Amino acid sequence: MSRVPLVLVHGNPENATVWGPLLAELGRDDAFTLSPPGFGSPATRDFPATVEAYGEWLAERLGQFREPVDVVGHDWGGGHVVRIAMTRPDLVRSWASDALGLYAADYRWHKRAQVWQQDGLGEESVKELFGGPFAKRLAVAEALGMTGTGAERVAASLDDGMGQAVLSLYRSAIQPVMAKAGRELAKARQRPGLALVATEDVGLGNGTLAQHRAAAEASGAEIAELAVGHWWPTESPRPVATALEAFWAKLDG
Repeated sequence: MSRVPLVLVHGNPENATVWGPLLAELGRDDAFTLSPPGFGSPATRDFPATVEAYGEWLAERLGQFREPVDVVGHDWGGGHVVRIAMTRPDLVRSWASDALGLYAADYRWHKRAQVWQQDGLGEESVKELFGGPFAKRLAVAEALGMTGTGAERVAASLDDGMGQAVLSLYRSAIQPVMAKAGRELAKARQRPGLALVATEDVGLGNGTLAQHRAAAEASGAEIAELAVGHWWPTESPRPVATALEAFWAKLDG
């Protein structure tokens, strides 16, 4: 029996190489990794880099498959995946996201995001964080909590183009944008969903445990609370791989 296509969507400030350790744990060499424009892949000059535009981009890419896919998203990639589950459930067999908490009614953006959402301060921040020599970019990745080869791979993608995409994306998501979108979470019930909750995510960038639980209940998603940090795709993929395999096994059965 042929496998359902597996599609992985990463977030900020990453590129597709972050999925290598997870794919090794899953034993999958046939998965498709999608890099949002500006994040690991170049964005055209006319791409608006907004929450809505990234949703349309992902829908277009998933529409290229001949059958519904199993789609997994990390960080902002997880945010885009949830949007697809709400707006284009016909494109997926199942969805999994570690960013479901973004759509909770009381979600508040983390401190760095709030800086990016401000004129002037945001520009100063991305100028400091993105671009420059590799050693500087590597130091930024490590300061964000990444380690080893994962930090090196991410550092290679940190450039001015990503910085501009960051400003546009986060400013398009200023509250109450995400809270309003979250009112449609019940539409995601049309396809099986899995909320991946990284309980060791110190920054709580994707939401608190309570917010994940509330959004999961609204969307009908199962919850997998895992003792992993924010950068689990590169640093601790095994618990997530186990949760995903158990989730997919129920669908296959």
